[in-house]
Amino acid sequence: MFESPLKSNARNAWSESQEELSETEPVSPVSKGNRGKKKKNKRQQPQQQKNEKRSVSAPQLCGEESFDREDEQSEKRYTDYDEPIVRGIFQIGKKSHDVLLTSMRVTWSPIQPETPTGELTVRTEYVELKDVFGVKVKRRRSAGQETGGTLLGITLFQCKKKGPKLKDHAIHFNNMSVDHCEIWFKKLKEILGGFQNRPKSLKVFVNPASHKKEAYQIYRDDVAPLFQLADIKADVTITERKGHALSVLKESNLDGYDGVVVVGGDGSVAEVAHGLLLRAQMDAGRDTDSMFTPVRATLPLGLIPAGSTDVVACSVHGIRHPVTAAMHIIMGHHQEVDVCSFSSLGRLLRFGFSAMFGFGGRTLALAERHRWMPPGQRREFAVIKTLANLKPEDCELSYLPVKKVQTETLDPEESWTTTRGLFLNVSIMAIPCLCSMAPRGLAPNTRLNNGSMALITAGNTSRAEFIKHLKRYNSVNNQFSFSFVETQTVWAVRLRPRSQSSWSDDIAEDNGEYDSKNAPIISSEGAYPWNVDGDLLEVPSELLIRLHPQLLTLFGVYIEEAEEAHIKCSCI
Repeated sequence: MFESPLKSNARNAWSESQEELSETEPVSPVSKGNRGKKKKNKRQQPQQQKNEKRSVSAPQLCGEESFDREDEQSEKRYTDYDEPIVRGIFQIGKKSHDVLLTSMRVTWSPIQPETPTGELTVRTEYVELKDVFGVKVKRRRSAGQETGGTLLGITLFQCKKKGPKLKDHAIHFNNMSVDHCEIWFKKLKEILGGFQNRPKSLKVFVNPASHKKEAYQIYRDDVAPLFQLADIKADVTITERKGHALSVLKESNLDGYDGVVVVGGDGSVAEVAHGLLLRAQMDAGRDTDSMFTPVRATLPLGLIPAGSTDVVACSVHGIRHPVTAAMHIIMGHHQEVDVCSFSSLGRLLRFGFSAMFGFGGRTLALAERHRWMPPGQRREFAVIKTLANLKPEDCELSYLPVKKVQTETLDPEESWTTTRGLFLNVSIMAIPCLCSMAPRGLAPNTRLNNGSMALITAGNTSRAEFIKHLKRYNSVNNQFSFSFVETQTVWAVRLRPRSQSSWSDDIAEDNGEYDSKNAPIISSEGAYPWNVDGDLLEVPSELLIRLHPQLLTLFGVYIEEAEEAHIKCSCI
């Protein structure tokens, strides 16, 4: 349903593309004004118009035909640094234009009669071909007609930027000559096919259960048509269960793809990112049951946001906008991203971008037990319930500061900084984690690929003070300006829950009088919940988190801050 055939031959592409665009409203043919000539008497006009019609049907290949002096001056005006390829006349809007194609741009200016002084004031416009992602042939068809139709010209599809948003923009060049349009179409296809970073074939995963179950519709209506305009072949898998995309990535042959795309929320992104990186380790023969140095993923990952928060997509695009995400993929915009590995007892559990322990983990675990609720209601219920039963986690927390790191080999034990105590929340983030509720990011002091993680700890405090800290994420005020909040720039973190720690189990002895409100939470199942990229990970023992610089490539660009309206959580 979503695949668009990809043709390597320009002539085949011409034949295929003639059926791509159609319109039912007629478009006026090319204007027949005579450029650069004075008006003659009425008897000469019929022959003059015939000659002009013939010239419109025969575009000038700049390497094959010479120009007169006026053309040479016009040529110099159009391109100071780029060799011309083909030139012709097209109707743009309601006027005829002199149009020139070079390897870098398409330039056009209206055809105007000379003034009495011989001077011309010409308004020249152009589009850079690096901003063009598609070219199609345009036809007019009658109602109900599916093939054929009257040729109208060619259409270029441009990627335009407005703030953080990217959108597609069509530029119509009208000319009813088949030969004329075929030459232009073939030349444009050859140039556009030369952009190496732009994908031609993609593996796409769509999670139909994501958020409001809109992922399939988002892909079908907003993304697939753009992929088709860009002649991208899409192999689409509609995931049926959790882990489906992971199993496909581990077992399928990925050699024929230029990238992988996921349409869904943070959980879907986490699964596909982990699958890509795990596949890379398998192909490289890495032993994931030992301490190893991972290799980079070979394929870039594209993110189409269709979840409730979409922090990874928002961090790399600056906005939750499916068309913007699709345009980054189409244009081949690449952004290297740091990734974390999560290991326990020397065994790799998964790759990811961020993790939360304590309040963040408990909230997600509670929400997962109420999947029958609508997503927004479930999330608010979990936050309120966890805040009502707010208790600290008793942990031994160790970290390796960035300034002490030389290689990816873990330093000796004396290089680690260790803290023991009660924590309401511990966050470890390799990316800023931008979202609508935290437009500056959950970790605003880190970047996508600066080679470090942000370690943010919220020590034991009152419920009221902790809520003030949470509210600050949605404001311009510093969310870290509390005495119980500490931030560190680290390369590795090791968190050992109290029950797994070797130090004293007697809280009263170390902390004075025992208070039931400050009693640490111990999981009845012996496992502790972690929120890893919005996905629940239960770990029964110590968890080691290491940073691996620029391990994954995402389709997108670096964004300082989310350009989205602030959304306040009504539950706090």
